[in-house]
This record gives sequence, structure tokens and C-alpha cells, in this order.
Amino acid sequence: MATGGRAPGAAIMERFDRPGQLFVAVFGMTIVVGTILLMVPGATTSGEPAGLVTALFTATSAVTVTGLTVTDTSAYWSTYGEVVIIALAQVGGLGIMTTATVFTILVSGRIGLRARLAAQVESAMLHTSDLRRVVRDVVLFSLAWEAVTAVVLTVRLVTGYGEPLPKAVYLGVYHSISAFNNAGFVLWPDGLTRFVEDPWISVPVAFSVIAGGLGFPVVFELLRSWRRPSRWSLMARITVGVSVVLLVSGTFVFLVTEWYNPKTLGPLDGSGKLLAAFFTAVMPRSGGLNTIDVTGMYPSSWLVTDALMFIGGGSASVAGGIKVTTFGLLIFILWAEMRGETHVNIGHRRVSESVQRQAVVLTILSSVLVALSTYLLLVLNPHTLDEVLFEVVSAFSTTGLSVGVSAESSAAGQMLLALLMFVGRVGPVTLGSALALRERTRRYELPEERVIVG
Repeated sequence: MATGGRAPGAAIMERFDRPGQLFVAVFGMTIVVGTILLMVPGATTSGEPAGLVTALFTATSAVTVTGLTVTDTSAYWSTYGEVVIIALAQVGGLGIMTTATVFTILVSGRIGLRARLAAQVESAMLHTSDLRRVVRDVVLFSLAWEAVTAVVLTVRLVTGYGEPLPKAVYLGVYHSISAFNNAGFVLWPDGLTRFVEDPWISVPVAFSVIAGGLGFPVVFELLRSWRRPSRWSLMARITVGVSVVLLVSGTFVFLVTEWYNPKTLGPLDGSGKLLAAFFTAVMPRSGGLNTIDVTGMYPSSWLVTDALMFIGGGSASVAGGIKVTTFGLLIFILWAEMRGETHVNIGHRRVSESVQRQAVVLTILSSVLVALSTYLLLVLNPHTLDEVLFEVVSAFSTTGLSVGVSAESSAAGQMLLALLMFVGRVGPVTLGSALALRERTRRYELPEERVIVG
């Protein structure tokens, strides 16, 4: 029984002083529950219980919607295990805080201020007064998009590939959830390479990844005023603008670099090359799926993919990375500095210095984390620098693209990657909230002194 008229869920939320603490705690508990569920003997095709490291790595990858694996998902896990994995990805994609808020509303019918702030951390809302409506819209939009994508994939698998309807429905639903939540899990051992020239599979999956990676605030704003870009918020303009530039430039770079590569785009015709290059440019935003063999790509393409993965998708989205808004702000900060301007202006708006500092701090800390993790993984595993860097950036950005390092790593290496996935998912959120909550006005200023730079 609840005491004091409050639901148990709300009472638990109220025990944490900061939203970030609750976010990390619930995220961690969900991973623990997922690990236990995956260690049940019936979760594997062999009937033997999965090892602790394998179960923990997979649960972490699912909850953080990364998609890195140490086993062949379809061969190692049973149907029960596959369902647990995709359910964890769905929960992680919608957002632990959003899910907790939904249950709290259903049980108590009301929610406290701290619980509102906790959900605000995950959904990046500017106000808490419309929390119920926002949570409802997030859930309905996610499920509606996944349902439409599942129908398209199911119809194509039945009509184009002769799959029985029940299996086609299962595959369609599974991969629609995986795509929209940028989870990266797939039930074919070769990924989606068999569909490399099939637009009825590649295009819906790619657009699902894009929709999930834009961020719910931007998606809702576009739905309200897509005909009037002049009324878009600064966040929407940066997110859409940078995303389009990255998609177009990424597609062009992969086309040029991989055009004659016999292991990737070489065997395809012109339209097939364009479709595959576009799909490959979309996935580093945190999608993690592939229609070409990632291990067969040239090292130069790996480097471009590293950069795209590190940037990631939109803020308050299922995507990882430092986010396109952060990257866009860094470009404008650099441009203003090169022009000698004292303020950073974007359009007809001035960006506050606190936001500029947050973007710089987040990028620096993320870079240090990637560099340190790359060093440690190089010590633990006999792989080349470009392979390890690719895997580390993929884990940190919760992308899920792999060149085989995860599966071939030692237990220590896999635990390091699991920790990196967790930090990469919750780190930017908690860091952003911590920086915002710690902002304060100094009551005095110290004397200024110039320091030589460069």
C-alpha cells in the first residue's frame, strides 16, 4: 500500500536529489534485470545458461540501444532470448525516465516535481507543465512509426522473399523496433547485406533510424510547422541542418571511396551503389545496421564512419554521440572566434556562453574517454589501432557497427566495452543536466590576465 497518497514509483523517484542519479540508477537496474533474464537456460538455443559476461554485455548493449554483440543473435539466442533483447531495446529507446513516468502516471494519476524533473532529463523538455502530454505523444509516435515500418517490412518479406506470414510478422516487428530505436540488432547473421539493393527494405529502415535519431522535441516541432521553417526553433534548425549536411556529405564520401571496392560497393550497379552509400551514411548516426560488409571497407571509410559515429544524432533522441546540436554549436563557435566576434550568433539568436561551455566540455570529455578506452582496449586485445578505435567509438556513441573486435575480445575487453556503452548512453545526459543544475552567478570578478595561446 502506498503511504501519504503517493504511488510507490513516485516515492522511489523522490528519494534521489538529482534527476541524473535516478536516471543512472534505473538504467543500471534495468541492465541487471535484463542480464538475469538472459541467463535463464531457455534464453539460448542450446538450453545451457548464457555466461555472465555474455548476458551482461548483451543486456547492456540492448538497454543502451547499441547493438554490439559477442554472439550471433539468431543462432545463439532462442526466441525467448530474442524477445528479451528487443524488449530491452524498446525500453531503452523510449527512455527509462519516460517509461517510469508512464507507470507512475498510470498508478498514481499524478506526479511530483522531482519525478517531473527526472523525466525532463531524458526527454529534454524545456518545461514540466506539459509532461503528461509529451510522454503520451512520445509513446504514441514511437509505436505508430514502428507499426507502419513493421507492416512495410512484413509485406515485403512475404511478397518478395516468400517468408511465411507469422515469421514475416515477427521479423518485421523485430527489425522495425530495432531500426526506430537505433538498436542495431538484426536476426540475420550477415546483417542486412542480403537486402543491399532492395529499397523496400533499406529505405524504410533508414528513415526509421533517421526519425528515431532526430529527437522527439525536433520531430514534434517539425510535425507542427514543417511548412514554416522560419518559425523553427534554433535547436530544430541546427539539428535538421547539420543532419542533412552529414547525410549528404557522408553519402558522397562513401560513394567516392568505396565505388570500386570489390568487398562493398564494387559489385553493385549505379542505383545500388547510391542506395547502399546512403544507407551506410545513415547508420553511423547510431543506427548500427549494415547492408555492406563493414569489415571490407577501406580504412579511410572507417575514419569517416568514426567521425559520424562520434557526432551521433539529435539531442533527446535514441541516438548517441556528442549530438549534432553540439557539433553544430562547435562550428559556430569556431566561426565566431575566427572572425573575432565576441558573441556566437546563429540566425537572429545569440547563444549564451554557458551553452557554449557545455558544448566544449562535453566534446573534450568525450574525446578523452574515447582516447583512454582505445588505449586500454589496445592493451587488452591484439588488434590494430584503426579496428580498436572503430569499436570504441561505436560503443561510446551506442551505434553498434562492428569490425569484430567485440566478439574476439577477452572477457576484460568485453566488460570495458560494456562499461563504455553504459557511460556513452547515460554520460552525456547526466553531464548535461549536472552542468545546467550547477550553473550559478559569481558575485565578484577576478582581475583579468592575458595568456598566450598557440
